[in-house]
Amino acid sequence: MDAKKVDAGEMSGDGDVGSVMGFSGFGKKARTFDFNAIFEQTRRTAIERSQRVLEERQKEVQMEEEGESSMQVKPSAQSQKDKSAAASSRVQKNESSSESDSELIGPPVPPQQAAQEDDDELVGPPLPPGYRSNTAQSDEDEEEDDDDEEAQDDDDDDNPVKKIPDTHEIILQHGTKTVSALALDPSGARLVTGGYDYDVRFWDFAGMDQSLQAFRSIQPCECHQIKSLQYSVTGDVILVVSGNAQAKVLDRDGFNVIECVKGDQYIVDMANTKGHTAMLNCGCWHPKIKEEFMTCSNDGTVRTWDVNSEKQHKSVFKPRSSKGKKVIPTCCTYSRDGKLIAAGCQDGTIQIWDRNLSVHTKFHCQQAHAPGSDTSCICFSYDGTTLASRGGDDTLKVWDIRSFRKPVNEATKLTNYFSMTDCCFSPDDKLLVTGTSVKKDEGNGKLVFFDRSSFQKVYEIEVTSASVVRCLWHPKLNQIMVGTGNGLAKVYYDPVKSHRGAKLCVVKSKRKEKQAEALTQEYVITPHALPMFREARQRSTRKQLEKDRLDPKKSHKPEPPVSGPGRGGRVAAHGGTLSSFIVKNIALDKTDDSNPREAILRHAKEASENPYWIAPAYKQTQPEPMFAKESDEDEEADKEPEWKKRKI
Repeated sequence: MDAKKVDAGEMSGDGDVGSVMGFSGFGKKARTFDFNAIFEQTRRTAIERSQRVLEERQKEVQMEEEGESSMQVKPSAQSQKDKSAAASSRVQKNESSSESDSELIGPPVPPQQAAQEDDDELVGPPLPPGYRSNTAQSDEDEEEDDDDEEAQDDDDDDNPVKKIPDTHEIILQHGTKTVSALALDPSGARLVTGGYDYDVRFWDFAGMDQSLQAFRSIQPCECHQIKSLQYSVTGDVILVVSGNAQAKVLDRDGFNVIECVKGDQYIVDMANTKGHTAMLNCGCWHPKIKEEFMTCSNDGTVRTWDVNSEKQHKSVFKPRSSKGKKVIPTCCTYSRDGKLIAAGCQDGTIQIWDRNLSVHTKFHCQQAHAPGSDTSCICFSYDGTTLASRGGDDTLKVWDIRSFRKPVNEATKLTNYFSMTDCCFSPDDKLLVTGTSVKKDEGNGKLVFFDRSSFQKVYEIEVTSASVVRCLWHPKLNQIMVGTGNGLAKVYYDPVKSHRGAKLCVVKSKRKEKQAEALTQEYVITPHALPMFREARQRSTRKQLEKDRLDPKKSHKPEPPVSGPGRGGRVAAHGGTLSSFIVKNIALDKTDDSNPREAILRHAKEASENPYWIAPAYKQTQPEPMFAKESDEDEEADKEPEWKKRKI
């Protein structure tokens, strides 16, 4: 018994020492929870809260029926009550477990986990039918707002007019004559314009500022009007079609790449010549093959070319009338997949060939437009099934190439005075755009938009007081380019719906012009001089200026005129200093009007009477001069006329 007591005493002593040293908690187990009790308590709390909310809801309905709106309970107060009830339940739970929490060992539970546990505690049975909590009410309201916004967005998507970018515009001054050609590269970085003034101008949106000046202007075809311009699929070369018989291909900077060969105009069969023999009308690039392009001409042929072989065409297509006679194609284009070639002709027909079969047409419409009118443009839609044609008979027609007998839709009274008036589809294929022509001082040219399905005129833009010749809607930029009859190229855009393009240059301020530095020594070209005397050729003006700036003689700035009495050894103009004043007013005084001979001889009498310098030296030896007196005969001889005098 004593040993047991001793052991018990030692154990109690060890426990006291452990509690003093802080080791008392190491031997305890972790806290355990009774989840069934917690869930039961949570379920009861939720049921009580639901019953209380239902009672308050019934009271509110009764008060609304009685008309006592002032006694209604606000949702915020209701939610506040819910929160207070949940908080009270959590307080009760915390009070019940406060004793066990004091014995917890380790770091506290993170606040996010605690909040999650609090939210989990509010889980309970589903609410009775007909009751919606305030949070559910607000969620449904938000969903309804979202549905309204989505419906509004759907309406905007369904309405293609909303997508027309016409809120802003910039004006590019090409010249004073008609802008007959427009082209944008696939990326939308550069715009090229050509006109009746033979000029081709290059516009770089990223490099332009608000002055909107072209960075290059060339005349690639000398004195021929520009009919058509188009960038290739890759955007590295430009096809130039002018009024001559030879198409040209330029690079992005305007330098010549190739020039198509001219055919022999004395050969009857145009298939046996290597190129066109008459004026070109239109041209375009293949949408898939970057080396192939097509041209049509007044010689009655449509020819395809390869950039790598400029000496001969690739293939020839010869449009024919219903009687088999030659007709002149006025416009041509490829289909979107490049498998079809279409041409509009002067007899009003539209003829379509398979690209690989050049003899017979695949589709042929005899009376697409009025005979004798120039079909100015034909364009395929993006889906490849619809063809739009702009006729010289003031019409715009839409065709389904699968049934090519009659047009699907037609619009009339669209005046057209130019043989290159454009029509094009919108990027979403829902609108069709074309321009109208006007005579001088008889109204404004318009850009007209038609709905593709109903073919109703849904929108129009008054561009300027001249005809609208060219129009182009770039799909990547979502901007519309327009060429007019008075030498303007307009760009329509929307700051929100459009991308890059004109938005890049309108935000740049105008650059200050650099002052040209005048050099005292100019560069003189001497082609026939010896090599030792010939000056080196100037490679760059900028480098030459920098080199001359280092030369102290060439870069010496002329000294300004002296103001005041003078400084640094330089004197001012006459009258600026005392000496110059004396010289000007006394020594150089020319106001004396006396006879200079009399001024010299005024000392002659005194010199003869009182000689001082020379005469005294010769006074003793010098004989006295004796002068003969004039006789009467001499006087008479002097009186005789000149012709009677004897010559000596």
